[in-house]
Amino acid sequence: MAQTVLILGAAGRVGLATAQAFLDAGFRVKAATRNGRAVMSGTEPVAVDAMDTAQLRTAIAGVDVVFNGLNPPYTEWKSAAMPMARNVMHAMRGSGALHLFPGNVYSFGSPMPNVLREETPQRPTANKGKIRVEMEELFAREAREHGTRTIILRAGDFFGGGPGSWFDLALTSRIKSGVFVAPAAMNLPHAWAYLPDLAATFAKLPAISSQLAPFETLHFPGHTVTLTDMKSGIEKALGRPLKTSTLPWWALRLTTPFSAMNREILEMRYLWDEEHRLVSDKLQQLVGPVPHTPLNEAIARAIGQTPFQAAA
Repeated sequence: MAQTVLILGAAGRVGLATAQAFLDAGFRVKAATRNGRAVMSGTEPVAVDAMDTAQLRTAIAGVDVVFNGLNPPYTEWKSAAMPMARNVMHAMRGSGALHLFPGNVYSFGSPMPNVLREETPQRPTANKGKIRVEMEELFAREAREHGTRTIILRAGDFFGGGPGSWFDLALTSRIKSGVFVAPAAMNLPHAWAYLPDLAATFAKLPAISSQLAPFETLHFPGHTVTLTDMKSGIEKALGRPLKTSTLPWWALRLTTPFSAMNREILEMRYLWDEEHRLVSDKLQQLVGPVPHTPLNEAIARAIGQTPFQAAA
């Protein structure tokens, strides 16, 4: 009998990609959104308000896996991120379900080590990094005290699987005008995660969860490449060269007195100024070959040159 996964935040690009990956892996997929609208063929729509623990508990009842794709906008992290995390944890107590959570590199702070392993100490310096560490500490505590199992799969910047990332909001935002927008030095390695690959890796984790501690963090290597590499891949997909323009950080700074979002974005600028890559000695040993679409193919799909497909 197929296992059942509940996708929280199913309407977002992470939730959609993960729902597709679990469908491809043979799971029964319940897709939770606030209004309960259908988001993808083959999934079962569920109405859940993440600020309502009772609704969460009802949705979680009987499922084997909960994928926590809840991710409020930057401007709402302080008010919503921790309450949502606490609600999910409270609702999962006693359910026996496995909790999967997409992590990021915010928790390592600045200056950030060039190589980020699972055991690398977390020393957050930005508010959003501190919130992420607080969330992870909550998950670890729930595992110790209530037996709620959590696997965090930490990854770099997402691209592919839909709009809403640095890839489309900056790098490719002006490609119709023949311009590549660089938010940093072109030769600086940066960690990226092609979202369909990451989602397909999440779908592999329930099968190996019994081999892990009740609370575990794994790193998804993804693609560590320079902006020169990204620009080259975009040019190959388009079949034409692009000019390079630098992202005007100064203009964002001028707007911070009246733009909360730009203040939040500027707080994380250091991620573009510091080389970093995610490394794992455990992930491949556990799941076998990690889904990894070649960079140029992933870029072509991400900019819509070929139809979206979840990674195998």
